Amino acid sequence: MRLALEEVKEGRADACVSAGNTGALMGLANMLLKPLAGIERPALMTVLPHQQKGRTVVLDLGANVDCDAMMLVQFAIMGAVMAEEVLGISAPRVALLNIGEEETKGPDSIRDAAAMLKNISSINYTGYLEANELLTGKTDVLVCDGFTGNVTLKTMEGVVRMFLSLLKTQGEGKKRSWWLKILKRWLQKGLMRRFSHLNPDQYNGACLLGLRGTVIKSHGAANQRAFSVAIEQAVQAVQREVPQRIAARLESVLPPKD
Repeated sequence: MRLALEEVKEGRADACVSAGNTGALMGLANMLLKPLAGIERPALMTVLPHQQKGRTVVLDLGANVDCDAMMLVQFAIMGAVMAEEVLGISAPRVALLNIGEEETKGPDSIRDAAAMLKNISSINYTGYLEANELLTGKTDVLVCDGFTGNVTLKTMEGVVRMFLSLLKTQGEGKKRSWWLKILKRWLQKGLMRRFSHLNPDQYNGACLLGLRGTVIKSHGAANQRAFSVAIEQAVQAVQREVPQRIAARLESVLPPKD
């Protein structure tokens, strides 16, 4: 990982893709590539499909367990840039993950971040969103601390994998008539087509946003297809000049301190 990141630092590579330890990758990338001006710590970001046939940017997914309000605001700005530049969404809706939609819900860090986001005119802040609405398409950018984001993502992945596995492996039953068996196969194929886009392999790869270079963290158990998705994400981030665009947005919204 260190050698790969040094290649990016020296300009001999445009991006680093790694399936190694997340903490080690985060620490090395932070040390070698350095955070952008205005960013306290980078955040892990991924793009998830939702039921409206669109995609949602979600961050942080585990790079920062504890986040104060300013870090959440920085994540929101970076997520909005990703939604605009990579997903092509104009004025992306930004929400904070919370335990309820009421303004009084949640810890101080989330409530303080909400107050700050309301005062940033370039951010289309829409309020709080609960975890059960993650895949509904109600927001284009969902912001949370790394602990909450990591648990939410892995829980969702586990449920989706179990559901897809049940569709593939459920037995036919010996006493069923031939037409019931055909009907069941037809229904299973239809459900597989409808929900196959939720397969975690198709959105493997979390971008470490906020650095002066492109770094993608692949799942450690990624198969060949999943790892290729992470590589594709790195190529797209480089082509869209994501670090440079985030730096420009940060400079206009949150001028660096003297």
